[in-house]
Amino acid sequence: MTQSQLIAIVVLFLALAAVVLLYLRTRRSKALHERFGPEYERTVREAGNLRGEAMLEKREKRVRRYDIRPLAAAARDRYVKQWRLMQAKFVDDPDKTVGDADRLLSEVMAERGYPVADFDQQAADLSVHHARVVEHYRAGHAIALSHARGRASTEDLRQALIHYRELFKELVQEPAAASAL
Repeated sequence: MTQSQLIAIVVLFLALAAVVLLYLRTRRSKALHERFGPEYERTVREAGNLRGEAMLEKREKRVRRYDIRPLAAAARDRYVKQWRLMQAKFVDDPDKTVGDADRLLSEVMAERGYPVADFDQQAADLSVHHARVVEHYRAGHAIALSHARGRASTEDLRQALIHYRELFKELVQEPAAASAL
């Protein structure tokens, strides 16, 4: 075998390896995008492609260690009832209702097995199983923070409750009860 042939084989091998790596990376990116949807886009936009994708994979690994479980029927019914009562109180006390909604979501998350110590960690963990609605949680929380600084109108508070409701419906996971909320 001549030196030229050997170089051609090495170049061909390297090109083939590059094509395989590119294919695997594209496949990985596509799979993460399908699983995380808008959360993928947000994370990649904030952290960059490779770092953002690594962060999403790290979330998945971390959340796999949690004991995430559905709510028992009695707990689901209790939470749905509490949500309805809380929503009904909004007209009379919108300021308090948004805080109550946030606390109720934390209770549901804790009962389902999600750690609830830090909001950013909560939202990241939720994105693994609830990528479609985690942006609602972030939006509601942002309004609640704005409210705490005295910068939210009653309409803003109503929007926060609507955002929170989207996550609540998915967390209780009972279509008949959730659709009536």
